[in-house]
Amino acid sequence: MTIGPLSVRPGRGPVSAPASVPAAAAARRRRWRNRGAVLFFLAPSAVPLLLFTFAPMVSSLWISLHSWDLISPMRWVGFANYRHLLGDGDTRVAFLHTVYFIAGYLPLVYVGGLVLALALNRRMRGRGVLRSVYFLPVITSWVMVSLTWKWILSPDGGLLNRVLGGVGLPTPDWWASPTWALPSVILASAWKDLGFVMVILLAGLQAIPRELYEAATIDGANAWQRFRRITLPLLSPSTYFVVLISLINGFQVFDQVFVMTGGGPAGSSRTVVEEVYDLSFRYGQVGGGSALSWLLFAVMMAVTAVMTRVQRRWVTHA
Repeated sequence: MTIGPLSVRPGRGPVSAPASVPAAAAARRRRWRNRGAVLFFLAPSAVPLLLFTFAPMVSSLWISLHSWDLISPMRWVGFANYRHLLGDGDTRVAFLHTVYFIAGYLPLVYVGGLVLALALNRRMRGRGVLRSVYFLPVITSWVMVSLTWKWILSPDGGLLNRVLGGVGLPTPDWWASPTWALPSVILASAWKDLGFVMVILLAGLQAIPRELYEAATIDGANAWQRFRRITLPLLSPSTYFVVLISLINGFQVFDQVFVMTGGGPAGSSRTVVEEVYDLSFRYGQVGGGSALSWLLFAVMMAVTAVMTRVQRRWVTHA
């Protein structure tokens, strides 16, 4: 016999009825509705990311395994493009030039951004205006910045050479010289990115509690000791972020090289991305250009992995 929601069997006590199937189905429907809502709100950013980032990446990986000139049908060559690039002298030179650029650019942009952040973290009149002025180059197009610096560093009557000549100093040929071409690009790049580094480090400085400086001053610490023992350690998360982003940007340097020097003179400023561009669109070796871009991606991933592992030893999280 059945009494309410319980059933009684002969010789046994009452047992519960089985779980309600409609309740489980309703729970599943709620989960799917939640997932649909998440996908709906992610779609405006996820769809362009898939179409214009991940899809081209997969396509370039496929192209790197072929010989293709953008006109003729693709021809499968496997890893021949990679083997050729790994043994190619021009590829090694392009990587060396890129490392040279990073070695000059990274200290310059970090130290300059840190000096600006320390200066603009103090109370002064017009501080907000100065912050905006120093950040303005960051939102300026690379083409405009490169053309401006190409004029400033012009060997024939450029602004900087006029100043140097006016005080009796040597006037280099800058971007027209194989020796000074990359330093010219480094100067322009560091000047443009100083504002970005300044803003990140300034945010890190403002997050440091003032009580720590007050306590250190009471204990007799001078300005250098406070900077070394408090500022630098507690600024290390911002430093790590800035260094990592600057490294990634340094490996991808292209716009300023293309506009200011075109990789010259005599290939003295040719970087990896410049080599990718030349292989793909100047020499019709799209497969080789795609393979080189993936080699660069592998190097960047390796450097990022090393940085992520090493940062645990020196980054201080308050």
